[in-house]
Amino acid sequence: MNWPLKRLSELCLLAVDCVNKTAPIVEGPTSFKMIRTTNVKRGFIDTKIVRYVSENTYEQWTRRSRPLFGDVILTREAPVGEVGRCTFAESEQIFLGQRLFQYRPDPALLDWNYLAFALQSPQVQNKLRGLSFGATVPHIKVGDAEHLEIPCPPLVTQQAIGGLLAAYDDLIETNQARICLLEESARLLYREWFVSFRYPGHSIGMSSGLPQGWRTQPLAEMAEVNRASLGAKDKPEEIRYVDIASVETGVVLGATKMPYVDAPGRARRLVQHGDVIWSCVRPNRRSYALLWEPGEDVVVSTGFAVLTASGIPFSYLYFATTSDEFVAYLTNRATGAAYPAVSGKDFEEAPLLCPSSEVLQSFDERCLPILELRSKLILQNAHLTEARNALLPKIMSGALAV
Repeated sequence: MNWPLKRLSELCLLAVDCVNKTAPIVEGPTSFKMIRTTNVKRGFIDTKIVRYVSENTYEQWTRRSRPLFGDVILTREAPVGEVGRCTFAESEQIFLGQRLFQYRPDPALLDWNYLAFALQSPQVQNKLRGLSFGATVPHIKVGDAEHLEIPCPPLVTQQAIGGLLAAYDDLIETNQARICLLEESARLLYREWFVSFRYPGHSIGMSSGLPQGWRTQPLAEMAEVNRASLGAKDKPEEIRYVDIASVETGVVLGATKMPYVDAPGRARRLVQHGDVIWSCVRPNRRSYALLWEPGEDVVVSTGFAVLTASGIPFSYLYFATTSDEFVAYLTNRATGAAYPAVSGKDFEEAPLLCPSSEVLQSFDERCLPILELRSKLILQNAHLTEARNALLPKIMSGALAV
């Protein structure tokens, strides 16, 4: 279906770029949050991991505008073309960092949900790639973002398309909030028991020393690092490959199914249920995940360290090796200016607290149901995302009517 193309400058009440200089940040948290390009991904805006500023800076950086519920954000650079719907509360004091462009649709002309999905459609994404320039860091001009053209069906059709696709994203967002709550509840339990030493039968925290029977020892004595890999003679017909780009904090975004003969040379690490995978490059980015029933055909990149619990529950291994202290340890051990990285040896030598087996078992009994529910919600989100992504090009091309 050939809908007319219209400029966003004609369809929006506001089409404005961010303040193009770096806002001075302060130690948080404060009430004033800055989102950056890294917060805008796949139609969503993450407002949990942000930078904070003072009230004075916030007022200066929002003189032109501030994002409100119903706005749509586009990244102009690093990378070009990521999109996010502003679904946060009006009371949130959020502003845009550099390289972000803000659209506020005129509700009489353009449905905001439709705009978000139109920007993510193959047609508009191809146009954005065509507009981008720059050998090192591709970007698009402010004027190109302002006057970008999108297919513009009648408003009632826009609302039908936007409402259908937004229903998927709203459920994904609800599930993601539940996933975060489940993760945080388990982390709070971990910190209470193994940092503050307030666990059943030992309710008074200790200012120094360890509980009786507890000790600190190298990770290698509690887990295997890179336990198994495909050898030269191992030639499965087909694999599902997980590379570093497919893993964000706590979650595997997807695995690519491919014939093994077409797989990259780094597709070697074998994994099993309960393994923790950790990207060895830039550990400060926290690219790790707990694998829950991954399937025998899953192979991960050699860019990961694969940690397999040995003699301890994998629930404890996951939280111990993804704590702030462990991330700080890896960050300090990383070497290399361009791509700071750690090795398998760095993981093996990492000091870990080894509590008594009784306490570990009790912790595992409490955490496993939380991790299981969390994994089910992550899987549901993956299926919802897959369905949404399959619908999007068909609806936007008119091949599927709504």
